[in-house]
Amino acid sequence: MAGEQKPSSSLLEQFILLAKGAKGSALPALINQVLEAPGVYVFGELLDLPPVQELADSPHSGYLQLLNLFAYGTYPDYVALKDTLPELSAVQKNKLKHLTIVSLASRMKCIPYSVLLKDLDMRNLRELEDLIIEAVYTDIIQGKLDQRNHVLEVDFCIGRDIPKKDITSIVKTLQEWCDGCEAVLMGIEQQVLRANQYKENHIRTQQQIETEVSGNCCKMLMLDIDAYPYFWIH
Repeated sequence: MAGEQKPSSSLLEQFILLAKGAKGSALPALINQVLEAPGVYVFGELLDLPPVQELADSPHSGYLQLLNLFAYGTYPDYVALKDTLPELSAVQKNKLKHLTIVSLASRMKCIPYSVLLKDLDMRNLRELEDLIIEAVYTDIIQGKLDQRNHVLEVDFCIGRDIPKKDITSIVKTLQEWCDGCEAVLMGIEQQVLRANQYKENHIRTQQQIETEVSGNCCKMLMLDIDAYPYFWIH
């Protein structure tokens, strides 16, 4: 229902409140909990907290990298960096794979199984389909499995966190879209003006014709009266 707060949103807010006062090893432990928490798939607000950013200069810097990875990265990114990152639990790996599916879904409306198997580092089709079904049940994507053609057909996916460096590009794209909409609107307005002008000209011409026809009829009638006056004598 509109205005109803989702449990995942409430859970994230609790983690944010806890992170603001977390000290020492408590913060990495909290990050681990966030990355395992069901339904939590956005991390930008947590990532922006000063205590979290301060992890960069601490022995726990790997947890800041891990949180960045879950906010903006994908499973292949983790595989490439796993020697420098804290080890993921099975639940965390699954969540990162869910997020990887979301990233693919944001770019492709039909995702071949071959692409999913490669990016998710999986070999078994049944396990892949089970993972996709899990993602659908968490409401982060909507779509259907085309098992005959081995593709995932995407209808919807959630938006992921946006890196600050990409915001300028996004604003530019939106501005270009707005400019395009304004150009289309101006074109429509001009067409409406032309249509109204055509309608007014048509009405004016029609009225002029009717006036001329009426005047000509009166003239012809008067001529008939003058030519045959005896027809009008009673």
